[in-house]
Amino acid sequence: LALLWESGGGSVQDGGSLRLSCKVSGDANSRDCMGWFRQGPGPERERVASIFRRETTDYSDAVKGRFTISQDDADNTLYLQMDSLTPEDTGTYFCAGGSYWFERLCPSQSDNYRYWGQGTHVTVSS
Repeated sequence: LALLWESGGGSVQDGGSLRLSCKVSGDANSRDCMGWFRQGPGPERERVASIFRRETTDYSDAVKGRFTISQDDADNTLYLQMDSLTPEDTGTYFCAGGSYWFERLCPSQSDNYRYWGQGTHVTVSS
């Protein structure tokens, strides 16, 4: 049984910061790739950040330089530090785990991730 549980969402002003957490347990804990995705009003989930084997990070162009993904083995938690938030960052954020990777990078497509949390919502107001 794999469990991922996100927390840390909320409402902030334009330019503010939030840190999301994802507690990982069970089968999801040993996945090579962990990622954060966000979903707006539509059904598609956009990958914003991923980390390969707890070391190699990758970000979407939209968040590069503002968001930081990290993983703490001591408490089995995945983090997403989000700074300089804008209203365009509003959405529901999901953490995900998977085993598929290529050239030491994690995929950006959500279909490649097997394990998902329930999501935490972020609202950024102008």
